[in-house]
Amino acid sequence: MQTPFIIAEMSGNHNQSLERALSIVQAAAEAGADAIKLQTYTADTMTLKGVVKIEDKNSLWYGEELYNLYEKAHTPWEWHKPIFEKAKELGIMAFSSPFDATAVDFLEELNAPIYKIASFENTDHPLLKKVANTGKPVIMSTGVSRLSDITESVEVLRAAGCKDLTLLKCTSTYPATPENTNINTIPHLQKLFNCKVGLSDHTLGIGVAVASVALGATVIEKHFTLSRADGGVDSAFSLEPHELKALCEETKRAFLSLGEIQYGIQDVEKNSKVFKRSIYVAEDIKEGELFTAKNIRVIRPGHGLEPKYYEKLIGKRAQKSLERGTPLQFDDII
Repeated sequence: MQTPFIIAEMSGNHNQSLERALSIVQAAAEAGADAIKLQTYTADTMTLKGVVKIEDKNSLWYGEELYNLYEKAHTPWEWHKPIFEKAKELGIMAFSSPFDATAVDFLEELNAPIYKIASFENTDHPLLKKVANTGKPVIMSTGVSRLSDITESVEVLRAAGCKDLTLLKCTSTYPATPENTNINTIPHLQKLFNCKVGLSDHTLGIGVAVASVALGATVIEKHFTLSRADGGVDSAFSLEPHELKALCEETKRAFLSLGEIQYGIQDVEKNSKVFKRSIYVAEDIKEGELFTAKNIRVIRPGHGLEPKYYEKLIGKRAQKSLERGTPLQFDDII
């Protein structure tokens, strides 16, 4: 097993600047992320101008026309190559979420190593088939999906040639809350679909992501920006560089802590055994004298008899004279 694969999702946090996009790649690499992820679409491949405006007053994008939002958020296709090259130079992976067949064809030209299916596209069976036909590994988010939707999509992917699948538990609200993230679903997904599992996390902070590792998450995806104060379509629920660094460090610690089922005294604990309590002579005791609560005590260190014998010793007699500070042994007792 390996430590969790950490994906920094750039999304639209480049704020329409290639220079900023490249700085995001640099910051992600310096923070310890394994990959930077883009989204490959245009406003025209996503929707039609004038079709819909976001009416949900709780949405970060309330009042925006969907077409205009995608115009602002999309990553220009001509930026993909320099972003991929920058990631390669820095030793991290670059890949993307395609949103239609033309995006898959374009990403194949760039030799994208893996594909991510976004939650809102996970029931687009033609897209799933197109991606699976590449033979590349596939990561698919499971937000806004019934179990039957996920089951059908997994079947479509596998039937079309996907041999390496990872499912990400996802709650598609922006931001999500710890209460609605339900990471106990992660081991259930793994059991149901016999594949790798992870978390696409839209909560604030890193606590939920770190906790997911204990439940078997092998991939963690978080939106990433240089600074939330700079604004941007996804900045409000994105990590900043110091937070991404903490995520990389703490998920690794969480993974390393899992270990195996273990009881007994480990080799690394043997030197600490001395600090357990044991029974000591608290006052000088003469040969034949009774042990009492006054002349024996349970104290540190652990060189004497274990405390479980203390009550049985009260009222027994000393086999020999014992000085204060002596760890009591069985051959000291009549």
